[in-house]
Amino acid sequence: MHSPHTLDVNQHNFRDVLANSVHQPILFYFWAPMSDESAQLTPQLQQLAQQYGGAFQLATLNCQEEQSIAAQFGIQALPTIALFINGQPVDGLGGPQPIEAIKEMLTRHLPSQEERTIQQALQMVSEQQYEQALPLLIELDEPWKTQAEVKLALAECLLANRRFDEAKEQLSAIPLEYQDGYYKRLIAQVELYEQAADSPEIQALESTLSQNPTDAKMANELASQYHQVQRDEEALDLLWRFLKNDLNTLEGEMKKTFMDILSTLGQGNPIASRYRRQLYSLLY
Repeated sequence: MHSPHTLDVNQHNFRDVLANSVHQPILFYFWAPMSDESAQLTPQLQQLAQQYGGAFQLATLNCQEEQSIAAQFGIQALPTIALFINGQPVDGLGGPQPIEAIKEMLTRHLPSQEERTIQQALQMVSEQQYEQALPLLIELDEPWKTQAEVKLALAECLLANRRFDEAKEQLSAIPLEYQDGYYKRLIAQVELYEQAADSPEIQALESTLSQNPTDAKMANELASQYHQVQRDEEALDLLWRFLKNDLNTLEGEMKKTFMDILSTLGQGNPIASRYRRQLYSLLY
């Protein structure tokens, strides 16, 4: 059986496999080729081990070939399932079973798919794999997203992707008991961004533009400044006010600024996607 989550047990390795259940739950599967029911269940169990992605190891034992081990376990019926956690048997099923009964048994003892996804994402964040962790965290169902631990990890990913406003929103909902050193470090990053994002140069340009709201050259300059401090939504909004009436504003220079910002934000960015759609609706 060729899967990282499945292995065949024999008299040479079964003690090691049993000992390994201290580190990873082991689902022992006692079967035999002469028992049709047990042979038919094997591929379903392999698929289940694959779906659980390492939450348990499937250890299959052919009782016809390994009769002494089957006798040590006192196997009475085929197939027999036994779940070992921390070196101890915690649950089991004897005789033919629908796969649903085995899933129910696993659900009683192992973390859910969501919990496994969260653990995987948190591990990625700790290793600074923000690009990989961000979609996992964003796609979690709403109840899981309300956990403070998840919100903090999501905020860290958003900060790494320079999505400061969304990160600030996540951090604003962290309960007091979770406002530890980790939280304070993330808040400090947001505050540094906000200080840089409202520089005297930007304030001066905003003031001048408010007096001359149709000054396209000034708007283009301000949008470029916004972009430099990651205020990209404001930059795109400002440019779009001019471009929606004339795509050739400033002889195409403004459209170039607009496209450069979209390109920097990349394909997956929701703000960029929205403005791309608006641009396409004008072009086509």
